[in-house]
Amino acid sequence: MSEPEAADTRSALLTAARRLFADHGIEPVSLRSVARAAGARNVGAVQYHFGNRDGLVRAVMAPYQAAVEIRRDALLDEYEASGGSAVLPLAAALVRPWAAELATVEGRQYLRILGHALGQIPPMEDLLTSASLVRWRDLLEPLLSPNAVRLHRRFTSLRFAAYELAARARIDPSRDSRLFESQLIDLVAGLLLAPVSDETRRRALSRTAPT
Repeated sequence: MSEPEAADTRSALLTAARRLFADHGIEPVSLRSVARAAGARNVGAVQYHFGNRDGLVRAVMAPYQAAVEIRRDALLDEYEASGGSAVLPLAAALVRPWAAELATVEGRQYLRILGHALGQIPPMEDLLTSASLVRWRDLLEPLLSPNAVRLHRRFTSLRFAAYELAARARIDPSRDSRLFESQLIDLVAGLLLAPVSDETRRRALSRTAPT
């Protein structure tokens, strides 16, 4: 296979995989079905270019992840430059870089895949340890109560935002998403700052108490 042919095959596989993963989730989609949808002769084409399913998922998401990282870092730079010490702008720094992907068909497919990937057990670790999300978590931690940190509110808010964006990505793309985005930021901030009830605190303590 010539270099141009290999590049064309790789591009076709990525396009087919992005559509199939967005529509059906990650686990239900076989490498054979991706190869067939891309017009490749056999499943070996997927393995040749991407190694395995995880490699294919990462390759599909990579360009969108890179764009999200740039946008999030820019918002975090602004936050730090302003001497920020509030949760709401950090909630915006989580949501807005992802919400920008609602503007295109491919971006909406990425958001749907993101929802699937974070819904896996365990979720895809790469998505939780990107440089901008590690930075986001570090900036957020001093603003949260110790109980909120212990109960993984940051992860919960991250996954909630991703699920809501994935759901939004399935609806009519002509709808104005500005209200949706603003409310999602409010909800993420509220989730992060919600008080921990006495019952939850007791249960958390009993779960971590030595036996």
